[in-house]
Amino acid sequence: MTESSFISSTRDVPAVSGVPRHIAIIMDGNGRWARKRFLPRVAGHSRGVESVRSVIRACMERGVSYLTLFAFSSENWRRPADEVSFLMQLFMRSLQKEVDRLHDNRICFRVIGDLSRFDPKLVDMIRRAEARTAPNEKLTLTIAANYGGRWDILQAMTRMLAKHPERREGFTEEDLSSELSLNYGPEPDLFIRTGGEQRISNFLLWQLAYSELYFTDTLWPDFDVAALDEAIRSYQARERRFGRTSEQLRQAEGAVSPSSGHA
Repeated sequence: MTESSFISSTRDVPAVSGVPRHIAIIMDGNGRWARKRFLPRVAGHSRGVESVRSVIRACMERGVSYLTLFAFSSENWRRPADEVSFLMQLFMRSLQKEVDRLHDNRICFRVIGDLSRFDPKLVDMIRRAEARTAPNEKLTLTIAANYGGRWDILQAMTRMLAKHPERREGFTEEDLSSELSLNYGPEPDLFIRTGGEQRISNFLLWQLAYSELYFTDTLWPDFDVAALDEAIRSYQARERRFGRTSEQLRQAEGAVSPSSGHA
């Protein structure tokens, strides 16, 4: 199991590196990609799986430690029933096909979200894949399925108070964050949304507090390695202050630079 690395960006200043330690992505635009080619929407979802493989491989090559992909939101049940059914079948087929590859590449596979509405067979497949890949440490790949940020916070609160009823009288951010779905990893450094929309759409509401947001018009099936590198370059150009001033940031960077003589 990947060791917990959660650090609250509102309580402490996280370490900043040139390559994002954790990238979170809303994979948007599959249906529009298909319509532009006069194909059914589901064809876009199938093509999007290829982009998932490409991005996973690229993240591993670039030293990203955590990749979280928003595959199905709690609001996506509102879509046409045939499309939802196809997405569930696609999830099962992809899991059956890819779990060996994930394990061979030392990828730890996790799923976050409310799985109670999923077919028991799919839930069993997910749990077996998680257990098999749990010791892997090259990359932690998290799929958010039937996930919503508000649900995440509410279920964390429910779980915390069930374990510690005394905390009704008062609790800390750390008390609650330990019950969140992504309590095993750091907050995302970089959030990417493809497809041209510029909103978070109820994704990781707690965890994205100080993430760098990157929006691109590129539709997810067209999001390739070059597009990922462009997003990372945008991230590298950002000044991550975490509430501090630019002057404070430069002073902190100078204090740890090799030329300063300080460790």
